[in-house]
Amino acid sequence: MTEKKDFREKEKKETEKLVHKLIQAIDEHPDKVNNYYDLGSLLTRLNDYEQAEELFMKALGIFEAKNDQEAQDLLNYGLGNLYYEVGKVDRAIKLYNKIKDEKRKADSYLMLAQSYMKKGQHKQAVAYGLTAHELRREDPAINQVVGDSLLALGEFDQAKKYYDAILKRHPGRADTQFNRGLVAMVLGEPYRDYLTQAKQLDPQYYQKSERRLNDIEKTLRKTQGK
Repeated sequence: MTEKKDFREKEKKETEKLVHKLIQAIDEHPDKVNNYYDLGSLLTRLNDYEQAEELFMKALGIFEAKNDQEAQDLLNYGLGNLYYEVGKVDRAIKLYNKIKDEKRKADSYLMLAQSYMKKGQHKQAVAYGLTAHELRREDPAINQVVGDSLLALGEFDQAKKYYDAILKRHPGRADTQFNRGLVAMVLGEPYRDYLTQAKQLDPQYYQKSERRLNDIEKTLRKTQGK
């Protein structure tokens, strides 16, 4: 217990140091957008949403006055991620749609896909996911959101292709292994190895997702019974 406490204390001090360093960077270089973005993103990760929102809004005001579109795109992306994190998905979608910077397009399309997934609008999620996929075909997060959206729509054969593309390069993703196992189960393919991998990689994720597994098994037994 003491070791854990010491580690947490050390981690807390390191985080505080980093926050202080980023505040200092903003004071010294108030014209550099990355300092605002990095601090806002760090505060979001620390669940300090109110301060993060305040910072992003203040920074947007500064760079709107300068008419700096690239800076606004970066800040809108950061603020969008904050709103996504706290469940204000419609606000997040509005901000992601504002982004014009070509370098940030794949990221914003990915977040749009994830936002529509969160809203349960899987067809829109597939559309944005495929648009992101055209820009970054090997990105595991993009392939995952397309696969998951297709899985939710019952397009199992199609979902399988995206999960297989991820597993070729990133076999250590528990969510991919688990969902690939679900697809294999539905398609009548061997599926145990995928689920075993998922359980070994992330027991907590597996436990949380086990209900989906039981639901599919029940549905398949009913179907086979008929």
